Amino acid sequence: MQTQRGFTLIELVVVIVILGLLAAVALPKFIDVTTDARASSVQGVAGGLRAAVALAQAQYVVAGVKTSTSVTMSGTPVTVLAETGNTGMGGRPTCAGMFAAMPVPDGYTVVPANAAACAATTTPIVFTPKGGSATCQVTYTPNAVVAPTPIDPVTVPNPLTC
Repeated sequence: MQTQRGFTLIELVVVIVILGLLAAVALPKFIDVTTDARASSVQGVAGGLRAAVALAQAQYVVAGVKTSTSVTMSGTPVTVLAETGNTGMGGRPTCAGMFAAMPVPDGYTVVPANAAACAATTTPIVFTPKGGSATCQVTYTPNAVVAPTPIDPVTVPNPLTC
């Protein structure tokens, strides 16, 4: 009597159908994970920008010179807004200063592209992850203010949809 070796055609078809159904169910979950990861990355960059602003402002306050337009962070000179003429915003990195205070994150498109491309000290910087849209970005505005009160210079669209 001959013993059976391998699988029958029906067994193979059943396994392939089961794998196809699992893939159809799992694929949308992986797409959502990518979207969530991109949104979390944007929130992380926003946190990094806020930290850079806080560190620069702390260094500015420690120096105690309200007319100063530069602080040193880890040996790197960072241009900042002077408190004189920018009440409540002294020590915030300028457009060019932010490029010195925080490196551009990998996987992001930045406008303007670098410190040399900043048209003015108060030019906003927009960080967009690759694959992101206008509702999936973070913006740094050095002189953000709602008169007469300075506001958070780092903004993220609400709702953040990536």
